[in-house]
Amino acid sequence: MRKRIQTVLIALTVVTAGFAGVTAAETGTATEQAQQATGASVTFANQTTGGDTVVVDSVTLPNGGYVTIHGPSLADGDTLGSVAGTSAYLEPGTHENVTVTLTDPVSEGSYTAMAHQESDGDRTYEFVASNGSVDGPYTADGNVVVDSATVTPSATVSMADQPTTGDSVVVDRVVLSAGGFVTVHDATVTEGAVLDSIRGTSTYLDAGVHEDVRVELDEPVTGNTTLVPMAHMDTDGDESYTFDTSDGGADGPYVGDDGPVVDTAAVTVSGTSMANMSDQVTGGSAVTVDSVFVPEGGFVTIHDATLLEGATFDSVRGTSMYLEPGYHTDVTVTLDSAVSNDTTLVAMPHTDSDGDGNYTFVESDGGADGPYTDADGIVTDAANVTVSATVSMADQQSGGNAVVIDRVDLSEGGFVAIHGPTGAVVGASDYLPAGVHEDVVVTLDERLTSGQTLVAMPHYDSDGDENYTFVESGGDADGPYVAGGGPVTDSAEVTIEASVGFEPQSSDGETVTVESATLQDGGFVTIHDATLLAGATFDSIRGTSTYLGPGTHENVTVTLDDPLAENTTLVPMAHRDTDGDEAYTFEQSGGSADGPYATSFPPGAVVAAAPVTVQTVDDGDTDGDQMTETATEEMTGMTEGTAVRTTGGSGPGFTGIVALLAVVAAALLAVRSQR
Repeated sequence: MRKRIQTVLIALTVVTAGFAGVTAAETGTATEQAQQATGASVTFANQTTGGDTVVVDSVTLPNGGYVTIHGPSLADGDTLGSVAGTSAYLEPGTHENVTVTLTDPVSEGSYTAMAHQESDGDRTYEFVASNGSVDGPYTADGNVVVDSATVTPSATVSMADQPTTGDSVVVDRVVLSAGGFVTVHDATVTEGAVLDSIRGTSTYLDAGVHEDVRVELDEPVTGNTTLVPMAHMDTDGDESYTFDTSDGGADGPYVGDDGPVVDTAAVTVSGTSMANMSDQVTGGSAVTVDSVFVPEGGFVTIHDATLLEGATFDSVRGTSMYLEPGYHTDVTVTLDSAVSNDTTLVAMPHTDSDGDGNYTFVESDGGADGPYTDADGIVTDAANVTVSATVSMADQQSGGNAVVIDRVDLSEGGFVAIHGPTGAVVGASDYLPAGVHEDVVVTLDERLTSGQTLVAMPHYDSDGDENYTFVESGGDADGPYVAGGGPVTDSAEVTIEASVGFEPQSSDGETVTVESATLQDGGFVTIHDATLLAGATFDSIRGTSTYLGPGTHENVTVTLDDPLAENTTLVPMAHRDTDGDEAYTFEQSGGSADGPYATSFPPGAVVAAAPVTVQTVDDGDTDGDQMTETATEEMTGMTEGTAVRTTGGSGPGFTGIVALLAVVAAALLAVRSQR
């Protein structure tokens, strides 16, 4: 369906009338308009997807910008609310096979790829958050530049060639649009033996992305062969695989453009161990073994180069956890003794000869858990290790106040700075001692209202004051860790589906004002009191805004159902309109409708928090400020050490909603630390 659909264009033009960046008359200078008219284009083919991404075949952006994916509701005039995902910033020119991560699960229907400008120079797509005033679409001949395609929710699966004991295999990656299983067939499936070819099936997998899925084989393979992993649905919703027992009547395969969604992999049945470890950068406290095969189970041990001089035991620097028999990928080994200089390390697979699941090779003086051997001797692989820092940051949904770094390893201690799309520092962690740190929350200097690509960069504490002063020193202090001729970095797409700004304020007790609320799909802002943190999910509700359409809303006044009698802390929470009736029914539905927008790292509701001072007739109360301070301290005491936990994504999906929403404290801590 590679054509511009006129009805969509008409709907877009009508809805965005008055929005800057939508029509040629509103998109800048005559020169810019001419460049748009002569150059912008987009091509978007029909496709199936696992539900998390779509691929735009080609997009040409004369002045740079983005390609945005709009869902089926665009045809109904829902210009802002139909936005289902946007690419990272794309430089001027033509880009092919652009993968766009979707914020909402795919539903069957027509999707539209739309070429958007970067109109304000910040390299952040703000069309929705700005209510259409910036980053509007390119136009040509008076029409918005788009292409539409039918997108069918399905699945993807990939499995690499690998050794096996015959009892299990590892499927590298499975993406399921609606949950299900991955079943491993032998090659007779290609000859029509659909049921008899089944060798094993995974446990139930939720909708989404799953990596390194181990599948135990009901019928082991006994020789080198080809296996066929196949993605299956859970059609009867019981989370149990019944495709074989129902003779194919239930839990059938996901289907793509060419039939069932499958991959093929050559497996080699082997009793010989192997290890593969690549040259790498490390903070000194941990290293990664790319792959290891332990036929009878065991460990992978890291030795330093003194092993080559005969120091069998003294060379041991660290050992993995116990590994089940079979093939394992990306095994991280924490070192007992950190390495401080560039060196050579050796990965060595070891048996679990005494069967206790504990590595006792050193303490037994080699009497137990010895190394695997092959025809050439002890199985090893060596790698050059550069000591600096490492950092990893996953794509994530955020409420705009903070982001989470999955893991950072620092050889000398320091910080992790977050850089925005233009390169400017937008936040930095607290001081981190040398070593490995996981799930590091970094509070951002300013609340984000739009998704963007952020870069995590480890920095030294070069002046030893445990304060990040790289920016204020003009780069003279606390510079970045480097490796391979440049700074150590990792980047991630940070999606902002909702963001709430709420400032300390005085109130008449009957209303409060939410400074700003950005809701990608529209919805409501509900005001909770601080008993939310004690588990009072519904009883903590003090009032809810009227329906707010997609976009940003400033100075939202919320009338409280029960007026405030004293100074307190209030918690506004962004909610969806999941049933589409523009009426807030979260409470009366017991949480099954109009659930909150959520963040993914850490998982939780999108909230803010601030003290509210109740005005009195006689303002001679000199304790007012103290009461506000007490309210803030009360919030601190209630939230310390509590983790965020709600369901993510775009639907209600709430099981045990009371328990899930009772723990929103980590998000509140991030908000409070920003203040």
